[in-house]
Amino acid sequence: MRNTRSRILVTRPAGQAQHLCGLIEAAGDECIHLPTIEILEPADSYRLEAVTDTLEDYDLAVFISVNAVRMGVEYILNRRDWPEDTRIATVGASSAAALLPYGLAVDLLPEHQYNSEALLALDELQDMSGQCVVIFRGNGGRDVLRDTLLDRGADVDYVEVYQRKCPTVDARRMQSLLQPGYLDCITITSNESLQNLYVMAGAEKQPLLLNIPLVVIGARQATLARQLGFVHAPLIAANASDEAMVAAIQKR
Repeated sequence: MRNTRSRILVTRPAGQAQHLCGLIEAAGDECIHLPTIEILEPADSYRLEAVTDTLEDYDLAVFISVNAVRMGVEYILNRRDWPEDTRIATVGASSAAALLPYGLAVDLLPEHQYNSEALLALDELQDMSGQCVVIFRGNGGRDVLRDTLLDRGADVDYVEVYQRKCPTVDARRMQSLLQPGYLDCITITSNESLQNLYVMAGAEKQPLLLNIPLVVIGARQATLARQLGFVHAPLIAANASDEAMVAAIQKR
């Protein structure tokens, strides 16, 4: 068990790091927030508008992330009520919690691991014959959820409700953060956030970044870290929750 106060860099998007940072500080460490993904309005809302108008035709709506809930549900409920017979699934517990302020509750949620594979393992999603599913997400991303549901007999539509981009960062701030010995650990919650951080560091500072230990939420981020050349094998949290991330930090 560590006895010294560590300095932890949190890379969640703006407006989504407060809880994690609070837990880190409560555990006795110092938290620094550097968003490595910027969340923007979708490039085109035509598809979202069309799905909103016919949402009652879908048996299941899947929200991939907290951002998908905030951007998608906000748009929909500004234009109509949520259909009574359209069930809601989320990939993670944070996304399920993000539904509550809108008066909505999740119907399907993985119990332990928070990823597409865990959601797909639920009994309710095994035989999808004749089911219509809409997946709310950002631009790009993996297609495993859609492809598997299609294979199981569902009709599946994607709707992009936000865009992600790599933020612009002041080179002087990156230089300060990445000076040797300054950061003790970096938390990473997606491959994109890790890839963006690597880009944000720039060629000159990337060797310094690669020496900083990581805490990640899954094997995919650990694999990318190895491919990028990180010196230390990342610690993998038990799941994607903030509590699991802090528990992994404390195990260093």
